Amino acid sequence: MGSRSKTDLAYIAGFLDGDGSIMLQIKLRNDTSRGVRFMATICLYQDTCHAEPLKWMREILEIGYLSNRNDGMTELRINGFVSVQKVLTQLRPFIRFKTVQADALLQACTILSSKTISKLSEYELRSLVDFVFLIRGCNYKSHATLSKETLLLRLGLTP
Repeated sequence: MGSRSKTDLAYIAGFLDGDGSIMLQIKLRNDTSRGVRFMATICLYQDTCHAEPLKWMREILEIGYLSNRNDGMTELRINGFVSVQKVLTQLRPFIRFKTVQADALLQACTILSSKTISKLSEYELRSLVDFVFLIRGCNYKSHATLSKETLLLRLGLTP
């Protein structure tokens, strides 16, 4: 485990439970065969005045990037199916409140990291859509406007 002790991972998992987001997003794209791109993201937030813990977490996890937002918040963002799967696998034993989102995103990352979207079966695509809406339903706030029916149609599947 290297420099990542169980105590460090438990702390980061607790921070994610309280001040983080686990997201599976869908971006509409005209330059792909399916017309969409899936994005897996873990994001940890903190007031910019108190951003040091995020820097420490990035060092412990050895992944992600920090950015200062215009609203006075700093975020540690981890993107990508393989990266998110790696981090969630390490944190999952310690996550208490976002277990549904973590488990759904782990399953989605397993599917998405195994093949390109054009090679996914109908069953896998439907599972991914279900994971998107399961995670979205568990999160506090979503600005998403894409309906499940619209997404299924965009993927060439009947609702």
